[in-house]
Amino acid sequence: MLCKAANRVINRNEPTFLEETCSRILSFCNSNSLKQGISVHSPVIKLGLHHHLYLNNNLLSLYAKCFGVNKARHFFDEMPHKDVVSWTGILSAYVKNGNHDTALRVFDSMLISGESPNEFTLSSVLRSCSSMGEFDYGTCIQGYVIKEGFDQNPVLISGLIDFYSKFGLVTEASNLFITKGNHDTVTWTMMISSCVLAQRWVQALQLYVDMVKAGVAPNEFTFVKLLGACSVHGLNYGKLVHAHILLKGVKLNVVLKTALVNMYSRFRRMEDAIKVSNSTPEYDIMLWTALISGFAQNSMFRKAASAFRAMGVSGIIPNNYMFSSILNISSLMLSLALGQQVHSRVVVTGLEGDVSVGNALINMYLKCSDNVEDALRVFRGISLPNVISWTSLIAGFAEHGLQLDSFHLFMEMREAGVEPNSFTVSSIIRSFGAAKLLPQTLMLHGHVVKTSLYEDIAVQNALVDFYAESGMLNDAWQIVDMMNRRDAITYTTLASRMNQMGHHELALHIITDMKNDDIKIDEFSTASFLSASADLGTIMTGKQLHCHSVKSGLCKWFSVLNGLVNLYGKCGCIHDAQRAFGEIGMPDNFSWNGLISGLTSNGYIPSALSTFDDMKLSGVKPDAITFLSILSACSIGKLTDLGLEHFQSMRVIYNIEPQLDHYVHLVDILGQGGRLEEAMEVIQTMPFTANTSIYKTLLRACKAHRNIPLAEHTAKQGLELDPSDPAFYILLTNLYQDAGRHDLAKRALTVMKEKQLRKNTSHSRMEIRDKVHVFVAGERSHPRTNEIYEQIEFFEAEFKKHGYLFQGIGHSYYHSEKLAVVFGLLNTPSKATIYVIKNSSICRDCHDFMKFVTQLIDREIIVREGNRLHSFRKGECSCRG
Repeated sequence: MLCKAANRVINRNEPTFLEETCSRILSFCNSNSLKQGISVHSPVIKLGLHHHLYLNNNLLSLYAKCFGVNKARHFFDEMPHKDVVSWTGILSAYVKNGNHDTALRVFDSMLISGESPNEFTLSSVLRSCSSMGEFDYGTCIQGYVIKEGFDQNPVLISGLIDFYSKFGLVTEASNLFITKGNHDTVTWTMMISSCVLAQRWVQALQLYVDMVKAGVAPNEFTFVKLLGACSVHGLNYGKLVHAHILLKGVKLNVVLKTALVNMYSRFRRMEDAIKVSNSTPEYDIMLWTALISGFAQNSMFRKAASAFRAMGVSGIIPNNYMFSSILNISSLMLSLALGQQVHSRVVVTGLEGDVSVGNALINMYLKCSDNVEDALRVFRGISLPNVISWTSLIAGFAEHGLQLDSFHLFMEMREAGVEPNSFTVSSIIRSFGAAKLLPQTLMLHGHVVKTSLYEDIAVQNALVDFYAESGMLNDAWQIVDMMNRRDAITYTTLASRMNQMGHHELALHIITDMKNDDIKIDEFSTASFLSASADLGTIMTGKQLHCHSVKSGLCKWFSVLNGLVNLYGKCGCIHDAQRAFGEIGMPDNFSWNGLISGLTSNGYIPSALSTFDDMKLSGVKPDAITFLSILSACSIGKLTDLGLEHFQSMRVIYNIEPQLDHYVHLVDILGQGGRLEEAMEVIQTMPFTANTSIYKTLLRACKAHRNIPLAEHTAKQGLELDPSDPAFYILLTNLYQDAGRHDLAKRALTVMKEKQLRKNTSHSRMEIRDKVHVFVAGERSHPRTNEIYEQIEFFEAEFKKHGYLFQGIGHSYYHSEKLAVVFGLLNTPSKATIYVIKNSSICRDCHDFMKFVTQLIDREIIVREGNRLHSFRKGECSCRG
């Protein structure tokens, strides 16, 4: 149509009319960015108007808008005459395209040509200076502005305010704003923007109030900047800004709607965000992106997918950023089907070669599919994969358990000339820890030593984690010692790995290291220290950590509250465990499992089973760990039928495949119920190879029911697995003695002696005033041994005086738990609970001793053996034994 109009113009052959018509066509096309307007260029040449400066400047602008800066520069170079508009046009095109270095060179050429810049030229130059960090160049421009009398020009005032703000010099920008009067909307908005950028939220708000008082009407961009401060001032502030938008009658264009949608999404008010987006029919890609991102931020993934489909129906074509966003949502949803649908749209749109989209596709396939080939195929389709592409692929292969393949990809990455970043290296190193790939890690370690990555704390922490996980604590500490800067992750990693290795005391010593490095204990490190305290049984240390978490505000974190439930449950303070559980707003599996385990180990079997029912009613699905506690509760409570019912429900109702530990509990349940043959049948038919633990469990049941033939068969099976385990001989000896077969007991002990097997030394420990005291059976090395033994004799005398049927059996007189309990009675306040941890089972004699002690004196004694606790109070034990 424009071509036909141009031909009609040529045929009229009226010079003035021709110039005017071409000018109107070009102006119209410039205003609407219509590339068809470039067809006027040919008639302009044919009519001999190629010297017409106004027409050429319009053509230059149209080339820049519709065909890019390179085409515009080609036309600019061919222009026979140039004025300030021409120079400003091409300079502005470079600035908009991000070619700031070229823009400054064009400005230098302009000055050499003798052309004087105007305020628009200088404003563009200031933008380039701030983008390139050319502060000195920018101050020279300010000097030129003052010299040429432009210092009151609102366009340049706004440009200078923006310039100083980008360099973080908000005070200088503010002084410039104050000294120049009669500001327009753009200048006020720029100053508000500067304050928001510098996080001077109160000053930004005050500027807006002053702007209104000055009678300057804010526009949509003013409110967009003000809405940026809502993240600090909160939702009510955002609502107030929204109210002012309506009060001032500012039109809700897509830019302003996008800012409001972002604000409401941030505060989880998606209903308000949707209402704003639907308030006018105008939508663009940015508004759709804000809406979909808002759904994603609020975990409303299905609504995000629906919004993406609605955008497609509206006719708006997604860009690379939108495709990346929706693919990330597919990854979070673990929806391969949605990801594949989006992938097909990417291909149709022609963006399959885009790096950002390709990276999102790689991530999606690795998160949602078991087949890594799909991700690899996408990666090979990216023409120039960047470091993110390589890192996503390498980390994904590692997560799929393909550590060696990820290492080979890392080597390929280096050969391709792409330098790995800290995330690339740390991802591989962390995955190597689980696979125990020491040689490959040493190679990576050697690589990073030669690069600047060795100074990166993420890489250093990954190395610390690998060496600690591999049991190489000295190597881990060497890296920690050479680090220029350590953080909470460094020490939390060490504490966590030490806990896993059973070095709980070492884990607690890290508290001192963090204090020396002036590093605050965060929620994750607190959880690790609470775990160490729970496993050590150092209740006082745990309570100190509890006090610290309350003072520092860490008690709101799930990990800390779950740690407290675990601590108090393992230390016999079940009411404190229940209190900590009650502070959790929405308990998760860890919370419920911790409480159920605590109730079970403390002997509160009905409460444990009731809590399990509460867990299911709350909508939290039990997991494999939950059933370990429930089966243990049924075993301790001798609830054979209920235990079998729960075991069957794992697979039938909850789709949980029982593991070897569950079968150990099942054998214990059947053994407690006297169903020994069924227990043996379970061992023979289960889908796992039996270990010594399950045979020892059955052997204990045989001892309880004095089934010598099955006991001997069970011991034989266990000793074939581990001939050096003395527990089988000890259990058999005890069984023979209980059955009156002292000859067999003597023979078992003789065989044990011939094989030079010795029973593991039994010891008990307790904490008093932050010091742990350890007692070994029969030892006399403790400085207060004589006093302890005298007190034991006193108690036995009192037992006889009160008619208690108690007899010390052999060396049980010196058993470690008895020594520890009596030491605690002598060294703690009269009402304090005695808490003892023993590394083996408590014997019947010591068990009776503690029952009688609590009948004589009003004290509670708690003895922990493994995961089970005995709480003695008023002559009774929680085990009811």
